[in-house]
Amino acid sequence: MSSVASTPGATTETTTRTVDQVGVVGLGTMGAGIAEVFARHGFSVTGVELDEDGVARGRTHLETSTARAVERGKLTEEERAGLLGRISFSTSLKDLAHADLVVEAAVESMATKKAILAELDDVVAPEAVLATNTSSLSVTELSSATRHPGRVVGMHFFNPAPVQKLVEVVRTVVTLPAVLDDVAAVLDRIGKSPVVCGDKAGFIANALLFGYLNHAVSMFENRYASREDVDAAMRFGCGYPMGPLALLDLIGLDTAYEILDTMYKQGRDRLHAPAPILKQMVTAGLLGRKSGRGFYTYEAPDSPVVVADAATPSADDAPQMRHDVRTVGVVGTGTMAAGIVEVFAKAGYPVTYVGRSEEKNAGVVAQITKNFDRLIAKGRATEEKKAATLALLTAATSREALADADLVVEAIAEDLAVKTALFADLDRICKPGAVLATTTSSLPIIACARATTRPQDVVGMHFFNPAPIMKLVEVVSTVATSAEVTETTRALCAQLGKVAVSCGDRAGFIVNALLFPYLNDAVKMLEAHYADADDIDLAMKAGCALPMGPFELLDVVGNDVSLAIQKELYLEFREPGFAPAPLLEHLVTAGYLGRKTGRGFRDHSRR
Repeated sequence: MSSVASTPGATTETTTRTVDQVGVVGLGTMGAGIAEVFARHGFSVTGVELDEDGVARGRTHLETSTARAVERGKLTEEERAGLLGRISFSTSLKDLAHADLVVEAAVESMATKKAILAELDDVVAPEAVLATNTSSLSVTELSSATRHPGRVVGMHFFNPAPVQKLVEVVRTVVTLPAVLDDVAAVLDRIGKSPVVCGDKAGFIANALLFGYLNHAVSMFENRYASREDVDAAMRFGCGYPMGPLALLDLIGLDTAYEILDTMYKQGRDRLHAPAPILKQMVTAGLLGRKSGRGFYTYEAPDSPVVVADAATPSADDAPQMRHDVRTVGVVGTGTMAAGIVEVFAKAGYPVTYVGRSEEKNAGVVAQITKNFDRLIAKGRATEEKKAATLALLTAATSREALADADLVVEAIAEDLAVKTALFADLDRICKPGAVLATTTSSLPIIACARATTRPQDVVGMHFFNPAPIMKLVEVVSTVATSAEVTETTRALCAQLGKVAVSCGDRAGFIVNALLFPYLNDAVKMLEAHYADADDIDLAMKAGCALPMGPFELLDVVGNDVSLAIQKELYLEFREPGFAPAPLLEHLVTAGYLGRKTGRGFRDHSRR
C-alpha cells in the first residue's frame, strides 16, 4: 500500500506502509474482540493491559468468544488454536515498538486515552498508524497528545467486533489521506465495511442513534407510553431488531449517558441533552443488563433474560371487549382502506365498506383477491379462505349503509377538513354506542371527536402499511375517549392478530414521533457534507442492524410525506431540532419525492 498525501495543516509526505503487526491497547470486551478480528485474518497481534489481572481477563474474553465461535461452526478447533497462537500479551506499551498499527481501546476517558497515545507516539515507528476506538470523544483532541497528529485516526468498531461489519473511520482536519487509505485497506482485509466521516461527536451511527434513543427515554419518562409499548411500536412498526429502551439496557445506561453528554457538549443540540431520568438511573446503579436492572429487570447481572417486575403488565389485566363488536364498517377504498377491510374480514368480521363509486369499490375486491392469490401461490392461504373472506364483504356507495355497524373505521384522505366533515356525518348515521375510529397518522384525533356529539366513542386506530402484513396498531386515546372504548379497541386488535400499543393524541404518536426526527437528522448530516448518503445508510444498517438506511427509507415513504409529518411534529412540539431540514424541502419543491417519481435522494429511474 502506498500513497502520496497532501493535507492542509500537515506536511506532505510519501508513505509505503505494510501492516502485518497490530497492537491493541485495552483488552476489555471491545479490545479483545478487535484483537480476535485481526488474529483471525492472519495478523500478529500484541494485546496490552494495565496489569496481569487485566491480561487474564482479556485472555478469558478471547478464549470464551472463540470457543463460542467453534460451537456455532464459525471456526474449527484448528483455526481457533491458530488464532489464539497469533496473539501475545503484555503489560508494557514498549512491547508495541514493532507494531505497524495500534488500536487504542481503553476506557472512554479523554485523559486516559491521551496519555496512552502520547506514550505510543514515542514507542512506535514514525510510519506506524495510531488509531482510537472511541465512540464519542474528539479524535482531534486525542491526536493533539502526539507530535505526529497526522497519523492518528478514529477506528470505531461496533460491538461485538468479531460479528459487526461496520467500522467508522474518523478523519481529523490533519489526518493524512495516506493514513485513511491504508486504514481502509486494512479493514477490507479483515472483512469489515469502512465508512469515512469527520470528527464530530457520535460520528455517523451514534449521532443518529442516540438522538432517537434519548427521545424514546423522554417519551417513557413523561409517561406518554409504557416501556413495553414504546419498544413494541418500533419493533413491529419499523422492523427494528430491538426496541429503544431494551437497546439502552444492552448498551448500558451509563455508557449512553456519557455519549449523549459528550454529544450535547460538542453540538449544543437540545435533543442530545440526556433525559433527566437517565442520570437518575445511572446514579441509582440501574445500568441495564450489566447490573441486572435498567428499564427492565433481568434474571441476573449480564443476563439477557427479562423477568417480571412491578411495572410488568399482568396477564389478568389483558384488555377485554367492553363494547360488543360484531359488524364493522370502513370508509374509503384506497390501499390502506382495502388492507383494513381485508384484516377484519380475514378475522371473521362482516365488513361493509363505502366508496365513492362502484368502480372504486370493485378495486377493493381486486386488491384483496390479488393479495390472496399471491399467498395461495406461496402455500400460505387456500381458495376456501379467500372465498370465505370475500363472502363477508358488502360494498356501498352511501354512508347510510353503516347505520348498524358496531365499529366504523375511517381511512380516507389525510385532510382534517374532510375528516371532520365525515365524522359529523357518521355521528348522524351511526347507532348510539358505535365506536368511531380514525386511521390518521398525524392529524389531531380530538378535532374529529369534537365534530361529533359522542367524543367518548372516538379513538385512533393507526394501522401501518400494508395493513394485512404489518403487525402494529397504535391505539390513540384523546382526553375525551372513554377507557372502555380504548380497552375494547386494544382487545379487538388482539383478535385481529395485531400488536396494539397505547398512546395519547399528539403529533406522530409513538412511531412517527421517534422515526421522523431521526430521518430529519440524517438529512441534516448529508446537507452538512459530513458523510454521503451511501455511507450513512451503510452505517445505520451495518452498525445498528436497521432494515433500511434513512435515505432508502425516505425514498420509499416519499419525501413529501416525510416533510408533511416533520412539519406537524415541529408545529406540535416547537422543538428547534424538529425543524425540517432545508434539503428535504428543496427536494420536495423540485419534485424529487422518491421512488414514486423516479428520483429522491437517489435516482431510481434506471433501476
